Amino acid sequence: MPAGRSKAQVRTRVHKRIRQKLSGSTARPRLAVFRSVKHIYAQVIDDSVGHTVAAASSNEKNGVKSGGNVAGAKAVGKLLADRAKEKGVKAVVFDRGGYLYHGRVKALADAAREGGLEF
Repeated sequence: MPAGRSKAQVRTRVHKRIRQKLSGSTARPRLAVFRSVKHIYAQVIDDSVGHTVAAASSNEKNGVKSGGNVAGAKAVGKLLADRAKEKGVKAVVFDRGGYLYHGRVKALADAAREGGLEF
């Protein structure tokens, strides 16, 4: 990590670089992931109209209360895939949000694939 920059600043720069290369459309919306210390959040976004098609997180009141660990990420991925399929979304573009494709981010992606999303 460069001197004088925090991890959050580095992640933000990486995320901006990723977002320049990919965008969600009506046919293939973007699956965006945000990872905090306690929870994990995921949204399926249609960038052409700026509309969130489906969303899920580990701190929902009616969702699975397993927190921000790998098991929670798997539950969020499965829940998001179900909600996206209800809205007619089958294929998405994966936006890892500047995080490494490892651990909770990978668990969420794998669970979403198992739930029926293609990416």
